[in-house]
Amino acid sequence: MELKQHCTKPTPTALFFLLFVFTIQHSSIHCQAWLGHISSSHSSSSSPTSKFSAGVFRRIVVSVVFGASAGLLFAILAAFLIRFFNHYLKQTPILRGPVVFTPKIDPAKLGAAMADQTHFLGSSPNGKYYKTVLDNGLVLAVKRLEPFESGSPEVQSKSIKRKMQQELEILANLSHRNLMCLRAYVREADRCSLVYDFMPAGSLEDAMNKVRNKELQLNWDVRLRIAVGVIKGLHYLHFTCVPQMLHYNLKPTNVMLDAEYEPRLADCGLAKALPHLHTTPSSYGAPECFRDCRYTEKSDVFSFGLILAVLLTGRDPKDPFFGEAANGGSLGKWLTHLQHAGEAREALDKSILGEEVEEDEMLMAVRISVKCCSDLPEDRPWSDELVNMLTQLHSF
Repeated sequence: MELKQHCTKPTPTALFFLLFVFTIQHSSIHCQAWLGHISSSHSSSSSPTSKFSAGVFRRIVVSVVFGASAGLLFAILAAFLIRFFNHYLKQTPILRGPVVFTPKIDPAKLGAAMADQTHFLGSSPNGKYYKTVLDNGLVLAVKRLEPFESGSPEVQSKSIKRKMQQELEILANLSHRNLMCLRAYVREADRCSLVYDFMPAGSLEDAMNKVRNKELQLNWDVRLRIAVGVIKGLHYLHFTCVPQMLHYNLKPTNVMLDAEYEPRLADCGLAKALPHLHTTPSSYGAPECFRDCRYTEKSDVFSFGLILAVLLTGRDPKDPFFGEAANGGSLGKWLTHLQHAGEAREALDKSILGEEVEEDEMLMAVRISVKCCSDLPEDRPWSDELVNMLTQLHSF
């Protein structure tokens, strides 16, 4: 058994105090010696040498003050150097190659599997998605981000590299059934790749496109379960996880669905971990994000309100139908207008209208969506309130 010896390291403040006390004591000893010499000289002779003695005394005082000041400066410099050295020793080393966060993935095998990019899943402005299978049968999804710009801080600055690495490690520690957990990442010289669990049903965007093309039927129970899972994931980010965080880019393409259509939020906090990402304006962004460049928990809530509106209406916010001012200019405003006019039923997806109980639940969900899509952040509910609102519509 390996025995580890523990010792208490002196802090820079303690070392500074010891150096300062040593300097004062050293100066005091010299002062006492000089004063003893003057006292003995004065007692042995009472000749008119008082002026000489006064001059010597002044020189002693100046020497003591100078010595104390020099000692103080030396102690401050020494404490600064010690603190700088300790900070240097504590710096996280910059890792290269596959960095894995689960024993199910072997770094060497992951690197070899990622070389195969034949199973293309899709792309976004930030990169491309691939499906890869390890030797042990584990199926993973790889998000290969776009290269960093040449000469950018992400390439040249070691402090930026360490900050990115620390943020990715925070994302890897997220643990909730409605979040996509980061299983590994690969830092290369000019880019970064992220590794997640593979979701067989794809994204919510994929599913809703199939619904619009009549290739898939999603009843209200499934859609409501998706909405509840999304808001539970947001609630975990806003209130439970340590440190608390924001999503920053919530939209259907970042809501992944497993085989049972249970949602998992992807790219949580990625805008903070990788600030170099080129994020295009999203139709799910809150007004304050474009107006004031300000993002809060209520901004995530606004995005959720639009996702709920998509689940209720089946419509795409980018549909030209919402480009006309007469239709409200956006999905959220259009739905708000119908709600205030008492015509919310006209907005519901006709393919899921069925039992009267389900219709009542959907109309209540319309009110929740409209509340989330308010232009004023203070008028929107918090994510913990939304969990209670939506779970009361149905038993989960």
